[in-house]
Amino acid sequence: MIRDIKATIERSSDTLLADTIGAAALVVMFVIGLHLPLLT
Repeated sequence: MIRDIKATIERSSDTLLADTIGAAALVVMFVIGLHLPLLT
């Protein structure tokens, strides 16, 4: 399984940074969205 993960990372190394940034942005939007009712 570790070998599969390493192979996947090697194949997608070009887009890995963009995908990580996108996932982090989604998490931030999700957390902010959940906290909006508490702010009003």
